[in-house]
Amino acid sequence: MTHSMAPQGKRLVPIQGAGSTSACGLAMMRLRRGLAAGVLLCIGVAHAFEVTDDRGISVSFVQPPQRIVSLLPSLTETVCELGACARLVGVDRYSDFPASVKQLPQVGGGLDPNIEAIVALKPDLVLMATSSRAGERLRSLGLKVLALEPKTHADVKRVLDKVGQVLGVSDAARVWRVIDAAMQAAAQSLPKSVGNTRVYFEVNPGPYGAGEVSFIGETLTRLGAKNIIPAKLGPFPKLNPEFIVRANPDVIMIGQRSLESMGQRPGWAGMRAMREQRLCVFTTAQSDTLVRPGPRMAEGARLMAQCLADKAGASVRAGATATATAVSVESRKP
Repeated sequence: MTHSMAPQGKRLVPIQGAGSTSACGLAMMRLRRGLAAGVLLCIGVAHAFEVTDDRGISVSFVQPPQRIVSLLPSLTETVCELGACARLVGVDRYSDFPASVKQLPQVGGGLDPNIEAIVALKPDLVLMATSSRAGERLRSLGLKVLALEPKTHADVKRVLDKVGQVLGVSDAARVWRVIDAAMQAAAQSLPKSVGNTRVYFEVNPGPYGAGEVSFIGETLTRLGAKNIIPAKLGPFPKLNPEFIVRANPDVIMIGQRSLESMGQRPGWAGMRAMREQRLCVFTTAQSDTLVRPGPRMAEGARLMAQCLADKAGASVRAGATATATAVSVESRKP
């Protein structure tokens, strides 16, 4: 039932039957419905968005995804750091942080996951590395896929922003600021004597090393160290062990996984870092923190800074003291 218009100050008088039989009433109802549909359409359009991944493929979303499968540990950690861990319904076998993701279904490795297991989880988004071979197959099955693979500090910031956009969260920039500030604090905690220490960082027993242009290499640079692997070799090159022997680093940073094979490498026992025990061996958990370009990069910077403080700082200071003593003795000679 609608009301007729009345002069100001007078009571509105109902028009009997206008809500059901009046042609005017029917027209008004249709108008209202049309307006409501238009408002809903506008709301849907306002929430729709598009994201382009690292392969240059654009993915459209009507709303932020609520069921996510992640096939890369750093992306799993990014989703959780942005407060959306509850949206994860499956992960790759290597995603183990935070502890809650260990309870999720595992769908195989990141490079060659179990397609059937992923489809069975009915995700509305699959996050994976650009190097994964599963992307095209999953897309052909109608799944939305974003391939994101950070390799530098700038990449980590960009991926944080992009995942934040996909999730519909607004504090991705804050997460990066916290990481950046913590890395700066780690650098400022080191004595100046650490500066220019030549470092070899082994990623895995290939041996694959972290080059200057990798996110690990960039962290070492921020800490004031020098990387023995030049930028021209790429982010994570496979190296001939003799290359490392010839480079003769001051400090070696290596994971427990590499420790056994290290002793079998010709010439390594004679390297300065080995002779002087300037070797940092990281536990498996610490190595996972160090080699994942994501929210825990700040913790990785602290681990590297502690290694430099313990090994390079003490050694450089000892070397400086020995030099000063030698100069003092020389100056007292007749």
